[in-house]
Amino acid sequence: MMPIVTGCSNGEAKAVPELPGRICWDVFASKDLIPFLPSGDKVTISARPFALAEDLDSTTCSLDIDGRTQFQASARYENFERGIDWSSYKKADPDPIDVGEKGIIWYNGAASYVACEPSKTPSTPGKYIDLHLSTFDPPEDEQPRKALPTLLKQFVAFAQRELKCQ
Repeated sequence: MMPIVTGCSNGEAKAVPELPGRICWDVFASKDLIPFLPSGDKVTISARPFALAEDLDSTTCSLDIDGRTQFQASARYENFERGIDWSSYKKADPDPIDVGEKGIIWYNGAASYVACEPSKTPSTPGKYIDLHLSTFDPPEDEQPRKALPTLLKQFVAFAQRELKCQ
């Protein structure tokens, strides 16, 4: 893969470091993440296996450039729909989006959840998967933000397929 030129420094072109074709459990094409990434020298991708078997299990994939996280995808298992809490995003003034059961988007991230096995009664546990995408050092223009719903849809589809949701 050829590096993408993103800016100049002292007359020298700086680029986003070379990335593998797909990242984060093979969910995202690297080319789709380039608009969120700064130039740099070294990329590090770390991901725990995508295995969510019981309440409060979680997994995260992080893409770091020069030691700073620039993109992150995370998933968490909840027994009850009421356990999905996005109140910390209220200050970011999120907008609703039509992804999964419910979705929101804000200036540097997006979240959704899926009901793999809905609760049959308020006291019976179900299987809900809370999904989050976060970007750090968001770009000035709106174009990358417009890509977040598509990336979140890909993440939701992957989680449903991987966890065999109904």
